[in-house]
Amino acid sequence: MSGQVTNIDEMTLSGTKDGKITITTVAEPYGPKSESVASIGISLQAGATEPDWKVHIPKANIDAVITALQKAKSHL
Repeated sequence: MSGQVTNIDEMTLSGTKDGKITITTVAEPYGPKSESVASIGISLQAGATEPDWKVHIPKANIDAVITALQKAKSHL
């Protein structure tokens, strides 16, 4: 992954001893002129240099993803 990463937020990952969820934005994640994305990273251990899992969400999809997550939350 290339591009500038901007940290937005970080929170504790529920159900883990020291895991975390990180939210960032990444400019040009796939090289010059690629669309910026929001990135959600999941780390299972503190001090990890890279998340164990991450997902990139294009700006055009963020609202639909938020709506789907709210629906998923209501089913939990």
